[in-house]
This record gives sequence, C-alpha cells and structure tokens, in this order.
Amino acid sequence: MGSHSHTHFNMDERYEFTPEARKRVLMWLFIGLAMFAAGLVWIIMDSGHGAESHGVASAHGAHGGGHAAPGWKARLSAVLWHNSIFFTGISLIGVFFIAVQYVAWAGWSVSIKRIPEAFGSFLPFTFVAMVLTFLFGGHEIFHWTHTDVVAHDEILQGKSGFLNTPFFLARMVIFFGLWYFIWTILRKYSKSEDLEGGLNYYNRSINISAVFLIVFGVSTSVCAWDWTMSINPHWYSTLFGWYHFASWWVSGLSVVTLTILLLKDKGLLSWVNQNHLHDLGKFMFAFSVFWTYLWVAQFLLIYYANIPEEIIYFKERMHGNNGHYRGLFFFNIIINFLFPFLFLMTRDAKRQFILLKIAAIGLLMGHWLDFYLMIMPGVTKENSGFGLLEFGTLTVFASAFIFVISTQISKLGLLAKNHPMLQESLHHDI
Repeated sequence: MGSHSHTHFNMDERYEFTPEARKRVLMWLFIGLAMFAAGLVWIIMDSGHGAESHGVASAHGAHGGGHAAPGWKARLSAVLWHNSIFFTGISLIGVFFIAVQYVAWAGWSVSIKRIPEAFGSFLPFTFVAMVLTFLFGGHEIFHWTHTDVVAHDEILQGKSGFLNTPFFLARMVIFFGLWYFIWTILRKYSKSEDLEGGLNYYNRSINISAVFLIVFGVSTSVCAWDWTMSINPHWYSTLFGWYHFASWWVSGLSVVTLTILLLKDKGLLSWVNQNHLHDLGKFMFAFSVFWTYLWVAQFLLIYYANIPEEIIYFKERMHGNNGHYRGLFFFNIIINFLFPFLFLMTRDAKRQFILLKIAAIGLLMGHWLDFYLMIMPGVTKENSGFGLLEFGTLTVFASAFIFVISTQISKLGLLAKNHPMLQESLHHDI
C-alpha cells in the first residue's frame, strides 16, 4: 500500500480565495486589457499605414472578383474567436472529465473531482464572448455569412441549409445551454451528497453523466464543424471533430493537473499523492499520442490522395501565405507530440511535481498554438502575428478563467467526503 494508507486527513478542507489572491488575478486581468488595447491601437495604425499600398489590390478585389487583404478587424475577430474556442474547450472538458468518471464507476479520481467539477462555471463567459464575436466579427471570420459570396458559389449554396446565421446561432445557444444546465445539475448533486451522503445522489450523477456524454459526443463534433472547420467552407475532413476534441481534451487535462499541483504548493489537497498525479500524467501522455495519431491520420490521407480541394488546408499552412505558418506548422508537432512523448515517457517523470508542471504548461501552450493554426490562416492569411493583441487577449481570458474557477472551487470543500468510493481514492496506489 502507499504511504497515505493510514493517514488521517482534514475532510472539511477548503480553498480560500483570499482578497490578496483576488487582487493579483484582477491585476493581471487589467494588465491583459491594457495589452489588448495597446495591441488593437497598434494594428489599427499599422493597417492605416498599409492602406495605400493595398488600395489597388482592394479595388481589384471589389471589382475583379478577388479578395482584399484581411485588415485589423479580421485579426481582432480571429484572436477573440481563437481564445473563446480554446477556453470553452477547457471549461467543457472539466464537465466531461467528471461525467466519464461517474459512468466508468471510477474510484481513483474522487479525491480530485472538485477541481474539474468547477470548470463548467466559466461556460457562460465564453458563451457571451463567442456570441458577441460572431455578431460583430462573423463576416470577418466566415465567408458563408456574406450573401453576395454565397450567391456566386455553388458549394456554399449547397451548404446553406446548415451554414446560415440563424441556425448557426441556434446551435450555439442550444449546445451551451445543455452543457451548462447539465453542469449545474452535477454540481448540485455533488453539494447535496456532501450534506446528506448515501447513494441517491451518486446514482443520479451517473444517470445525468450518461446523458451528458451523448450530448457531448454530438455537440462537440458539430461545434468543430461550425466554429473551426467552416472557416474554410470549401474544405472538410470527416476526422476533424475527433481532432478538435483531442486538442481540447489534452488542454483540459493539463489545466486540471496544473491546478492540482498549484493547490498542493499551497499546502492543500494533502490526500492527493504521487499515484493520483501519475494517473493524470498517464492521461496527458496517452492522449498526446492520441492527438498525434489523429493529426497524422488526417494529414497522410489527404497527402497521398492529393485531391486539390482537400490539400488546400495543409498547403495554406505549409507553403501558402508566403510561408507565414510553415515554422509554426512543424513546431506544432514538436511541442504537442515529441515533447510530451519523450518528457513523460518514464514512470518517474509522471510522479515528479516539477516535471508535471513543465509538461502541463508546455501542452497548454502547444494546444493554444494548435487552435491558432486551425483558425488564423483561414481568417487573416499572412496578416496574423504574435503581438500585444494576441498575448493581451490570452491574458484576459486566462485571468478571467482563474478568477471564476477559483471562486467556484472556494464554494465547496476540496474533498467529496461522502462519495461512496472515497476510501478507494484515498488509498489509491499504483
């Protein structure tokens, strides 16, 4: 048995989101807003300086059937869309993680469940961000929102029954509504179980989790088509829903792991031992390989078929846009496959707190870049970058996420003390 097998823990341990911690997070939020504002001013001014040189091309685009170079509005819309999708995924994966544990009757994860359980509280914030970005920047992101473009494009006309603004928004509202509704039920059952004990709320949680997994499976695939793949509406991949999910899943696992490690640094979660963290490390390792399998499968099938309407997605990223994304394209494989594969391969690496932190941070950065690669080439072409706007937006979203999740974690005890499988988790040893 592990060293924790006979240890007594404080079953009522809570995390306190102190005023000092709140001030620090809010300070970073304001720093992010300042960076965002400065970056926005910069790209607007830079766009203005370049307007004369693009004037002839823009005029030709308007009258000769070409396309004007994407301006600052496209870059702003793409940056907001990118971060909204990324943080929606992390928030949703928290709910997915909990649902999977219930349906699998898993015991090992009971002692860490309160961390991912809190993630769903951020969904309303990313929902508002996505709706506003689409309403005010949808024309910059999606070609199919332009009626004049659709009128001259047979392919988009054929897809117009699905890709149209009212139906697109309706799907978004329905999906977010279902996700958040089920999360509130799971959270309510978790709180009631703490107060009353017994198997009633545990069994209810299994049932609602099974419903959630069905909703999740359908909705996340459709979201991948809607929010990301339809940026390039002439291109499609039947594997893209899985690929999109895999990137979300690894990102969410990394945030769960990093949050647990940071709480342990504060002297909390004393019952979480190396065995729990080893399992989280195995999840990050395994699903990084799973992401790579999907990446390679999608790439190779398209590569050797060499069909023009399929290879355009990769040509834009490998050779197109004056090679703007070429370096990032190959770095994506290094940071999201080679790094976790080599770094987390050994047993010891999965049981060392500092190594797990490095792995989680690296994977978060890598999959943020993965979503950047999914979105930017189709919206901004070669006019994207990494400046104050990008890092400011990321800082705002990350700070807001930390603030909301920290607040939610502080509302309940850190240990689900009446969960029927608690003892199995406390004595977890591998």
